[in-house]
Amino acid sequence: MKLRHTTLHQLRIFQAVAEHNSFARAAEALHLAPPTLSLQVKQLAENIGQPLFEQLGKKIFLTAAGRTLAEACHDI
Repeated sequence: MKLRHTTLHQLRIFQAVAEHNSFARAAEALHLAPPTLSLQVKQLAENIGQPLFEQLGKKIFLTAAGRTLAEACHDI
């Protein structure tokens, strides 16, 4: 997993989404607009080169890469 060009801000956003299992709730907790939060997660996934979340209906789940990154965020 490449973390080149990844910012600490993006990791905080990703961790919040992973903890809340919701982009909207994470945006509210971080006092960010949902589109801003979504864009940061999208850029993070592009930097890593793998999807971090999988959406089934209205629910989101971490992918294998997302789980690995969530563990790394917890360590950081």
